[in-house]
Amino acid sequence: MSKPDPFKGFHSSPEIIRLAVMLYVRFPLSLRNVEDLLHERGVDISHETVRYWWHRFGPMFASEIRKRRIEGMKSSRLRWHLDEIFVKINGERHYLWRAVDHEGEVLESFVTKTRDKRAALKFLKKAMRKHGQPEVIVTDKLRSYGAALKEIGAGHRQETGRWMNNRAENSHLPFRRRERAMLWFRRMRSLQKFAAVHAAVSNHFNQDRSLSSRQNFKANRAAALAEWRALCAA
Repeated sequence: MSKPDPFKGFHSSPEIIRLAVMLYVRFPLSLRNVEDLLHERGVDISHETVRYWWHRFGPMFASEIRKRRIEGMKSSRLRWHLDEIFVKINGERHYLWRAVDHEGEVLESFVTKTRDKRAALKFLKKAMRKHGQPEVIVTDKLRSYGAALKEIGAGHRQETGRWMNNRAENSHLPFRRRERAMLWFRRMRSLQKFAAVHAAVSNHFNQDRSLSSRQNFKANRAAALAEWRALCAA
């Protein structure tokens, strides 16, 4: 039995919907920026349509990306880097936790109101439930990590040290650029949803161009775009 077509009933083609969602999630563009870019290409839609498409199809695309990358993520259990950043929601400070593997792939994003032991424990349990337990866990010197890891019996796997967690800290930069373009967040649920989708899309298009030749980079980029255009195909 074939799966239902998620684009059924929409006047715009799946190609345009995928392009709009990719532009908005991947690049630091506002909804109106995406509307203008599509208008230059002869696609006349409202920025509210882009907003609706992103809410409707963004999580769907991210879920399919994660499913397709499961086989390639077996090595993600070797080494994790954990870090948290603060994000303001209506002027109130919240925390976005991230688990990043040794290659820079964002494994998990989780939003909490605090960064105590309880919040760290929820984050770790969620990440390990999906990806298993890593051999080494690199963190900063936040005590919440050590307390949470000891409770789940993984305290001996923790490593801390100066510069050791740059992998996780650098993973926040693309999200920070998107955050400024979106003029911050208004609800905790919206932040959690966008962070998860943004992480999946960033993983998909991250080609590490500094580590490969121009020819290989172009081939990998073309392959990533081809996979994106095939997402949720009926």
